[in-house]
Amino acid sequence: MCETNAYILQDDREELLMDSVILLRPEDGKIYLRSLLGKEKYVEATIQEINFLDHRLVLKEK
Repeated sequence: MCETNAYILQDDREELLMDSVILLRPEDGKIYLRSLLGKEKYVEATIQEINFLDHRLVLKEK
């Protein structure tokens, strides 16, 4: 599978935001995430890093 875990960077600390993310889409200044199980979330953040090898996505809170 090609899902990844999404983390949010807050005050120089990473916190798991969502696991098994299969879709990331920018929408109206926010980032839309959807998981393998259909969980959906909008986040006011920017992309800090995407590491495809480690299945890791880091977002920085606006």
